[in-house]
Amino acid sequence: MSDVIQAGRDEPRWPPVVAILAVFVLLEVLPHHVYAMPRWVSYGVLVVAIAPMVMVTVSTDNAVWLRIERVAIMLLASAYAGNTAAELGDIIGIITVHPPETRSVSLLTSSFAIWITNVLTFSLLYWQVDAGGPSRIARGVARRPDWLFPQASAREFAPPDWRPLYIDYLSLAFNTATAFSPTDVLPLTQRAKALMMLESAISLLTLVLVAARAVNVIP
Repeated sequence: MSDVIQAGRDEPRWPPVVAILAVFVLLEVLPHHVYAMPRWVSYGVLVVAIAPMVMVTVSTDNAVWLRIERVAIMLLASAYAGNTAAELGDIIGIITVHPPETRSVSLLTSSFAIWITNVLTFSLLYWQVDAGGPSRIARGVARRPDWLFPQASAREFAPPDWRPLYIDYLSLAFNTATAFSPTDVLPLTQRAKALMMLESAISLLTLVLVAARAVNVIP
């Protein structure tokens, strides 16, 4: 049990923290970006999500913080998912109701913001959902995996102690949003397939209905 707890503790939290901060900063600097929820909500969710990750890193007994981290990330993902749906609705309204020629920059920046937020949201969800997430791994009660990574089926090409970390799930989310289908990582459970279908649908809707229309109206 102690070895498993140490393995969970050894996973660095700076990659997801950097990813969250990078996306947050990007959303702040994008010009004419459509906001669907108040700015203070974004700041609050950001703090709530990052604080437990910091405590998991610095705490000597991180079992409680791992559970809090899972709840906080689910909260962040839920807020981002709701915000993404609202922004898509606002942008589709701009396309169908308002003259798109006057909002081409807003459409482009907002569609890019939705796409990059979509990748971040689902990378965090995949990280926390797979095998029950880092909290269950740290307590030694990990479930069966939801995704099959190449290293797991070809152990001779991976380190003996290999296990997927956040960067692996970020790559999975990026490939799903780009290719609209599994690439090198295969979904094994129904919830994994449902999450990937939802991410692909959001990405496809954003790129086809929003970004393509925005490009067409640029003078």
